[in-house]
Amino acid sequence: MAFFSGGAIRRDTTTVPAPTAPTGAVMDSAHVGDIVGALGSIGRHDTVEGRTRGQRFRMLLAVIGPGLIVMVGDNDAGGVATYAQAGQNYGMALIWTLALLIPVLYVNQEMVVRLGAVAGVGHARLIFDRFGKFWGAFSVGDLFIVNALTIVTEFIGVSMALGYFGLPKAISVPLAAVLLFAVVAGGSFRRWERFLFGLIAINIVIFPLAFLVRPRAATIGHGLIPSFPGGLNSTLLLLIVAIVGTTVAPWQLFFQQSNIVDKRITPRWIRFERIDLWVGIVVVMAGAIAIMAVAASAPIGSFTDAGAVARGLRDTMGEGAGALFAILLLDASLIGANAVGLATTYALGDTLGKRHSLHWKISEAPAFYAGYATLLTLAAAVSFSPDHVLGLLTQGVQALAGVLLPSATVFLVLLCNDKAVLGPWANTVKQNIMAGVIVWSLVLLSLALTAATFFPELTTTQVEIGFGVGIGVGLLGGAVIALAKQRADRRATRETAAELGGLDPDQVEELDATRLSRAERKAIRDRDRDTWRTPALDTLERPVFSPLRTAGMVALRGYLLIAVVLVGVRIVRSLTG
Repeated sequence: MAFFSGGAIRRDTTTVPAPTAPTGAVMDSAHVGDIVGALGSIGRHDTVEGRTRGQRFRMLLAVIGPGLIVMVGDNDAGGVATYAQAGQNYGMALIWTLALLIPVLYVNQEMVVRLGAVAGVGHARLIFDRFGKFWGAFSVGDLFIVNALTIVTEFIGVSMALGYFGLPKAISVPLAAVLLFAVVAGGSFRRWERFLFGLIAINIVIFPLAFLVRPRAATIGHGLIPSFPGGLNSTLLLLIVAIVGTTVAPWQLFFQQSNIVDKRITPRWIRFERIDLWVGIVVVMAGAIAIMAVAASAPIGSFTDAGAVARGLRDTMGEGAGALFAILLLDASLIGANAVGLATTYALGDTLGKRHSLHWKISEAPAFYAGYATLLTLAAAVSFSPDHVLGLLTQGVQALAGVLLPSATVFLVLLCNDKAVLGPWANTVKQNIMAGVIVWSLVLLSLALTAATFFPELTTTQVEIGFGVGIGVGLLGGAVIALAKQRADRRATRETAAELGGLDPDQVEELDATRLSRAERKAIRDRDRDTWRTPALDTLERPVFSPLRTAGMVALRGYLLIAVVLVGVRIVRSLTG
């Protein structure tokens, strides 16, 4: 495998240099050094300057990984089940939800790309250091609970997939757990990433499967028009929230940021990592649409679980179709369990201040690997619960992830506006507007689910009116925030004017605009951005919450706790009929 160092390309026949001492905010020495990926390596001090197009492309290949893996991890066992349920019960009528989630995916994950590359520490570490133990415990507590339940659903997927081929759960689940641990515990980031790339390549089986059922392009196109088949009731809302939760899950934020740190990606490679993210988004959307189309096109009745989909395809389309779906389910389950498990143990290492890197061997990072093994063991044990409980758990976990996502996104936006952490990489006004729209949309969706669960007699028209009112409140709140920001900027300009000898604000702005040309300012900004890293976190002043922000955070947190309880109520109702 070719890699770059000192301007030359040479073969990867040498041992990767040992990690160097951490600098700035970086806490684990394994997170500093050469980028060592599945498809190549890049020297720690290499840049793209003076490179040919072919060399830059090979550098891109070396960077690709975190974005692709986190996106394909979306289509895990719960994702396959949720998309199949949407297809079987509603045809292609809900495909519009996937289209609307594309900007949500990119905006959320692009923010963690910057946080990981610039700060060099995981998401949990930043939350604890910048917001304190109180908010950190809430954030990581949510993650641990939902992630543990999510891994249970991955083992459910493994047992269903291998059960299709006649392998009993008592063998398939322990075998999968041992395999997952063995891949992670090898002490080689490159070996782990190559294994994941191999699993991702198997996902291609969905396309011959989609060809077998021959979905109609007109039906898929019609599904891009938003509609609520059967009315906007609690059952449909729960499924929509589940689609959101399985496509944009909180664990993704923690996994991708930590994986970027573990791969040693620095600010100069953010542009390549954004391409990696887009590649992943294209792959995950194509797969989700194909799964939905397969389930919608095959005459296999109402949805029960993913295993029944495989058997239904076998009975209606032949043995080949059923086997392909079972292979897809197994593959998705293994990728999901691996990624979600790592997201959890990365966060555990951040929280406890322990070594947490795939570059370390078991003897060098025992807490990291012990946490991963414990998580797999507990999830595998719970997966032996009764089938009717596991079926509802699969959908319920995705819905819980969707309900909790606004809270995770709020912390993400706050961190990306923290200039002490991101410096020149902090959010722009446009990025904040997009993030604000996303957060408020998720809150409205969660509110609608809560209302429909608590008041099941609500009509579609009433829910739609509620959405309209919510949009109006969001626009008004956005305008208030924008005005407050404008006043704050004006105040900062007046302070600068006083420091410059009494110039008025207009003169300061004119002076700033004439000192350098736009091209010169851009060149300086780009140079600073490529080399800027977060200082040691213990040297930074912790941001102070205003009373209004504190009240808003507490209100959001309280509401989310209520929403989680109501999702549980909805699942129990389904369980008891």
